[in-house]
Amino acid sequence: MNPTAAILLIGDEILSGRTKDSNGNHLATRLTEVGIDLLEIRVVPDEHAVIVAALNALRGAHSHVFTSGGIGPTHDDITADAVAAAYGVGIGVREDARAILATNYDNPADLNEMRLRMARIPDGARLIDNPISKAPGFSLGNVHVMAGVPVIFEAMVAGLLPSLTGGAPLRSVSVRVERPEGAVAAGLAEIAAAFPAISIGSYPFVTDDGFGTNIVARGADAALLAAAEAEILTLR
Repeated sequence: MNPTAAILLIGDEILSGRTKDSNGNHLATRLTEVGIDLLEIRVVPDEHAVIVAALNALRGAHSHVFTSGGIGPTHDDITADAVAAAYGVGIGVREDARAILATNYDNPADLNEMRLRMARIPDGARLIDNPISKAPGFSLGNVHVMAGVPVIFEAMVAGLLPSLTGGAPLRSVSVRVERPEGAVAAGLAEIAAAFPAISIGSYPFVTDDGFGTNIVARGADAALLAAAEAEILTLR
């Protein structure tokens, strides 16, 4: 059985619509590739108690929790404090994180108090490398904390995932059927019942020519997936 995961997206800007999230989509794709089953994506505001509650709920329910956002230098970057609170551990500027940040500045005075907030790491955490802006993320228990800026988040994910144990990568096939969803529903239900190990979803669309359905099947067993695809093709 594959490990499971949840993604916790943190930030008022996502909930307000000001920022369109791409990190959840990127991580979902990468997790599928390495055999970690994503079961939940949750978005929460920059509120300490809400973040703590979400972390405690998710880390107890899944093998891994990945967070995005809230580890920068400003007053509303409170993710690190929330993770420390969720685990009941201390937090402070860590010398290895400080040394990494210092490489960004020729003048030591430029590493001011607010920038040093990015070196505050909960006790016992392992650093996650950030090759773009240097400010590290961290892993504590099964929670992996990363930046919200997409290019930085993606680089951090690339460095983190090889250190995690995955399972069987999920494969997927997509079949386009030029028939309305209601016309294929009964046949699709029979196929789904015949292949319980394959996840099958139907996604209706509309074009100038009328209604149609995209049917997507996902599974780890290539032979079973091919057999399910053959049955789905009969619905065309």
